[in-house]
Amino acid sequence: MIQLDNLGVFLPQGYLFQNVTAQINKGDKVGLVGKNGAGKSTILKLISGKDKPSEGKVHAPKGTTIGYLSQDLKLDTKKSVFNFLNDSNEDLNHIRTRLDKINHDLVERSDYESESYLGMLDEMSELNHSFSVLEGFQWEEKIISTLKGLGFQDEELERPLNTFSGGWKMRAELARILVNNPDIVLLDEPTNHLDILSIAWLEKYLQKFEGAVIVISHDRLFLDNVTKRTLEIAQGRLLDFPFAYSKYKLAREEEMERLEGAKKQQDKDIKHTEELINKFRAKKNKAAFAQSLIKKLEKTEIIHVEKDSVAKMKVAFPLSHQPGKWVLELKDMGKTYDDKVIFENINITVGRGEKIALLGANGVGKSTLLKRVMNKIEGDGIVEYGHNVNISYFAQDQAESLDITKTIYETVDEVAKGEIRHKLRSILGAFLFSGEEVDKKVGVLSGGERTRLALCQLLLSPSNFLILDEPTNHLDLQSKEVLKEALINYEGTFVVVSHDREFLDGLTNRIWDIEDKTLKIHHFSVQEFLNRKMNASDGNETLKSVSTTEKPVKNKPVKAEYSFEEQKERKRKKNQLSNLVRKTEEEIENLEKEIHLLQQEVERMDYSDEEKSAHILEKFSLKKESLDKAMEVWEKATEELLEVQD
Repeated sequence: MIQLDNLGVFLPQGYLFQNVTAQINKGDKVGLVGKNGAGKSTILKLISGKDKPSEGKVHAPKGTTIGYLSQDLKLDTKKSVFNFLNDSNEDLNHIRTRLDKINHDLVERSDYESESYLGMLDEMSELNHSFSVLEGFQWEEKIISTLKGLGFQDEELERPLNTFSGGWKMRAELARILVNNPDIVLLDEPTNHLDILSIAWLEKYLQKFEGAVIVISHDRLFLDNVTKRTLEIAQGRLLDFPFAYSKYKLAREEEMERLEGAKKQQDKDIKHTEELINKFRAKKNKAAFAQSLIKKLEKTEIIHVEKDSVAKMKVAFPLSHQPGKWVLELKDMGKTYDDKVIFENINITVGRGEKIALLGANGVGKSTLLKRVMNKIEGDGIVEYGHNVNISYFAQDQAESLDITKTIYETVDEVAKGEIRHKLRSILGAFLFSGEEVDKKVGVLSGGERTRLALCQLLLSPSNFLILDEPTNHLDLQSKEVLKEALINYEGTFVVVSHDREFLDGLTNRIWDIEDKTLKIHHFSVQEFLNRKMNASDGNETLKSVSTTEKPVKNKPVKAEYSFEEQKERKRKKNQLSNLVRKTEEEIENLEKEIHLLQQEVERMDYSDEEKSAHILEKFSLKKESLDKAMEVWEKATEELLEVQD
């Protein structure tokens, strides 16, 4: 259990947040959300111990292990990917080293009856038991399955880690965290460098993970599939919602409506009070009354309403001009690096208005394919554009090409043409740049802000064919909604690479899949495509032949017939189970009351008295364990009771 006790972080410009209090229990799956700059990553750093708060403390039971995946990961090791994980568990390393030493010594010695020899045998037995408890005998198998789940191939496991890109190093670090099975996992944007299949694998892993998880992610579907609780940092406070992201958003909107109503009433009351003060403060017989009103006003806690910054306007960008019926033709196109074939013999024609999602595991050549389409690299075959085709290309590093000396407004103004130039401020507002922000220099913007600006610039540029390589990387949830809306309304053709399933859902009408060094075309929805892919990789079906629409026919259950003795025994067992269920329900109810009282005590607890606080926390933890066990007994007894029901 992790307890955040009145945490505060003070920066030169003021408090980032203050009086943050929360409790994370074993098994909690928490999504941490908030606007960029609200302090989400800072919270994870405080919990991990990487940073210290200006105020308050983070309390955790002694021996609590924490796995923390940071965005600013720095790994530089010559170890192979496999050995990076294999050597990462200090307990297993110690046991292996000691066992090797004991085995070596036992071979050298012949005093089989001596006390020290027998003592070494006892120690070896204890070490083997500890090794088994730590799953040491399954350690290598666990490492390999985790690395493969995150996209590593067999031939890559022995490659030095420092020969991989930053994204693949992040995957290796994530694998290292998962195989060591910490008590709590902290993940800061874990899906940024994962492909769609790896994201699906990670979701399943975290759903089964028994420890606590706190995750920051701009992937709404990932949050919905993994988390059951949402913590939001807003206006320097931490808000707690017992829902996954989508349900939290609905609850938050309802709360915002209520707050807005309360805010309007408060503003009205304040205005009325100020009018009374101004009316009576100059009158001698009413001066005391006026002073009491002033004191009342000073004590009033002002209600602040933080609205979502997504503009409600629809963003639609006109075509530069109408192209011909086909916009792109690839003839025998391929690409080879040295002796390695990336893809070959691709023959395809892209019609006007097609909306294409280019999918495939990382490393199969998606970005390379787009660069060949753009003729930015040489390769086999021919790339031809159709009549009047005007391409705009968004590369993964597009934001780095912006002129840092120009303002936000100047950056888009230089590319916009025609009537749309009169709407630039509204369009920038839709991309979350409003008011005086448009006069900021590009050089002071964060990476996410630059990506938003680069996308806005791209979509304002005259074109009729967009090629987008991971445009959603580093975008927050609101910005992705704006981009998706813009692309839905775009009348031209586009090819987009993205690992964000929700972003792609309902956006495209074709799927390009790079597999077996060629390009395959599918007309499934993204979700159906992924389901088939996952099942195919598990060996359950092929991508082409299996239908997911057919439902298995369930046979009608046949009621069993029992002898008199069997019926008597079933009745006895039924009564026994009914009593057990009733008693367990009473126990659960009592435990929940005790836990509720202890929860209140924990929240009011003075952590300066470490002995007392440790006793209370241990008592709280034991009650939680008792509740879990009682729930298991209740579930098992209930299931058995249903089986013996007539």
